[in-house]
Amino acid sequence: MAGSAQEAGGERFLRQRQVLFLFAFLGGSLAGSESRRYSVAEEKERGFLITNLAKDLGLSVGELAARGAQVMSKGNRQHFQLSHQTGDLLLLEKLDREELCGSTEPCILHFQILLQNPLQFITNELQVIDENDHSPVFFENEIQLKILESTPPGTVIPLGNAEDLDVGRNSLQNYTISPNFHFHVLTRGGRDGRKYAELVLDKALDREEQPELSLTLTALDGGTPPRYGTVRVHIQVLDINDNAPEFTQSLYEVQILENSPVNSLIVTVSASDLDTGNFGTISYAFFHASEEIRKTFRLDPITGDIQLVKYLNFEAINTYEVNVEAKDGGGLSGKSTVIIQVVDVNDNAPELTVSSITSPIPENSPETVVAVFSVSDLDSGDNGKMVCSIENDLPFVLKPSAENFYTLLSEGALDREKRAEYNITITVTDLGTPRLKTQHNITVLVSDVNDNAPAFTQTSYTLWVRENNSPALHIGSVSATDTDAGANAQLTYSLLPPQDPHLPLASLVSINADNGHLFALRSLDYEALQAFEFGVGATDRGSPALSSQARVRVLVLDANDNSPFVLYPLQNGSAPCTELVPRAAEAGYLVTKVVAVDGDSGQNAWLSYQLLKATEPGLFGVWPHNGEVRTARLLSERDAPKHRLLVQVRDNGEPPRSASVTLHVLLVDGFSQPYLPLPEAAAEQARADPLTVYLVVALASVSSLFLLSVLLFVAVRLCRRSRAASLGRCTVPEGPFPGHLVDVSGTGTLSQSYQYEFPPSDFNLT
Repeated sequence: MAGSAQEAGGERFLRQRQVLFLFAFLGGSLAGSESRRYSVAEEKERGFLITNLAKDLGLSVGELAARGAQVMSKGNRQHFQLSHQTGDLLLLEKLDREELCGSTEPCILHFQILLQNPLQFITNELQVIDENDHSPVFFENEIQLKILESTPPGTVIPLGNAEDLDVGRNSLQNYTISPNFHFHVLTRGGRDGRKYAELVLDKALDREEQPELSLTLTALDGGTPPRYGTVRVHIQVLDINDNAPEFTQSLYEVQILENSPVNSLIVTVSASDLDTGNFGTISYAFFHASEEIRKTFRLDPITGDIQLVKYLNFEAINTYEVNVEAKDGGGLSGKSTVIIQVVDVNDNAPELTVSSITSPIPENSPETVVAVFSVSDLDSGDNGKMVCSIENDLPFVLKPSAENFYTLLSEGALDREKRAEYNITITVTDLGTPRLKTQHNITVLVSDVNDNAPAFTQTSYTLWVRENNSPALHIGSVSATDTDAGANAQLTYSLLPPQDPHLPLASLVSINADNGHLFALRSLDYEALQAFEFGVGATDRGSPALSSQARVRVLVLDANDNSPFVLYPLQNGSAPCTELVPRAAEAGYLVTKVVAVDGDSGQNAWLSYQLLKATEPGLFGVWPHNGEVRTARLLSERDAPKHRLLVQVRDNGEPPRSASVTLHVLLVDGFSQPYLPLPEAAAEQARADPLTVYLVVALASVSSLFLLSVLLFVAVRLCRRSRAASLGRCTVPEGPFPGHLVDVSGTGTLSQSYQYEFPPSDFNLT
């Protein structure tokens, strides 16, 4: 019951201390943004509430979560957990003060609160309060002492010490010894902070009266309730040996490098004894040495050499206090202390711990936090000082923030199109000799922003398509590229509204929105539309979307799809036109001229003429290039008066197309005879009267055409002279008149060539 009451009192004391620390912390928070210190007793269970950080920081729970609050401890081991739902700072694991800090007091755990938007570091401390959870422990189960019976009262005999892992008032406080008539015990503090027990002789010993004594040494700590440890002290009273060994130095102080090899000689202790014989023979031994000392050093019992038996580590233990005992053969001993200082060497490379990484980061963004990390070095002095750097040719910069914390920032806006990925090597170098360094690689990806418009491979495209094409024919493609990535580089092609409002672009062509392929929607007719132009656009899928334009000109290639069309003589199904030829005509006399046109162009419109069939072969001929029908020889009385000629007009296309015309030629003795009787019977004479009428009409038509040609020729000549004189312009009546004429020869022949112009739209030729 008493123990339970004492434990309850201890818990109340700890709670009172926590309340005091909490008030002190709140006072510091109100005073400013200084470092806050919290406290918690060791051995508290996981999830124990330390404080509510949201209230301490003056933030709501929502703001705390929105700013991405993180708790970061020094090193890789995390002791705390931050609840974003409540803002409470909780223990992540049970804390053992002795494991965390050893004998260091106070036991302080440093941690930082990282807030973003804006970036803010808040340094805090947690003091782990010691609980009296360890009892004092002696290294030996029994202490053997040999004391001369001649030892005078007041003699002090060292008994060594017990160890208590607790600190402060919970650590070892004093020693007591079981009641007896000869000794009492003193408690003394050493240079290392330990408390040692010394046995003081109160009354002289008498071996003959009592050769041995057995006492109990008790070590007490100051906890509530106190804990204790005991050891048996066995004292053997010796016969007189009046000289104890004495060391040449009561204190040895040496230094040794932490990288010294095993078996290195550290120091040699030496003691002397004025006695002789067995009482003067000295042996050396560690006196109440800890297990760590016995594992680290070896003492030669004869020479007193202290050697190294395992490698040292300055970062773990930097000072050893070794007690050495010199004992003679009579059991008397002397004590000396060896202080071994471990000298640090630069044997620990710096360590880098990354707290957060932001990747990818958007291009064109201003200064952006890429990573937050901390550095540490277990060495001390210059060996523990560090310099942090990155490559100079990168658009990033390092900025120190809190203690040994750095922030990696982008230096201005980045351009993903120039570089989409950065491999950043962070180098941490200490200032020791030789210098040690640690490198850590961080890969930063740059995310795309739609800052580049699509670009066509050409500003203008020219496509050729032959007329009479099949519908949905692929006639060509346009192509554009976008240096952005992802959806920002996915392009959609479209037709732009035509500049000519009368151009039915939607019925002529279409474009594949995904690949830019152009298709003719219907069959094109060269004679109706020889070329057309339109615009195409390429738009990316970014936000906002960017676009560009290009011009496309489509040229329709002619195909030989029109047969020649005969203009003269007319083939209208009425009475045929008869050409009159005098029998006195010489060879080469121009009978008539076949005039034809072709709706095609180029070589598809080059026409040639050929006489396919004649009533009397060899009498007439057709010039192949101009269609003139001429006599091939002189006429005779034996030649028939009526002749029928079949003339073919053929183009130069592939395959060629042709048309034919039938000419009727009547041989007469002269143009003055209105009617020439035929040598047929009288019955045929009656049928010749209508023919005479036709001949008269034809003659009148030819005369009228001749007169009109002469008048037109004169008008054109006068117009050209007037234009040459005054640079003026002469207009003539519209119509399909010949472009130029020549004088009529004395033989009555027509001009060598004719030119007729007919709009292709006026004909629908097949």
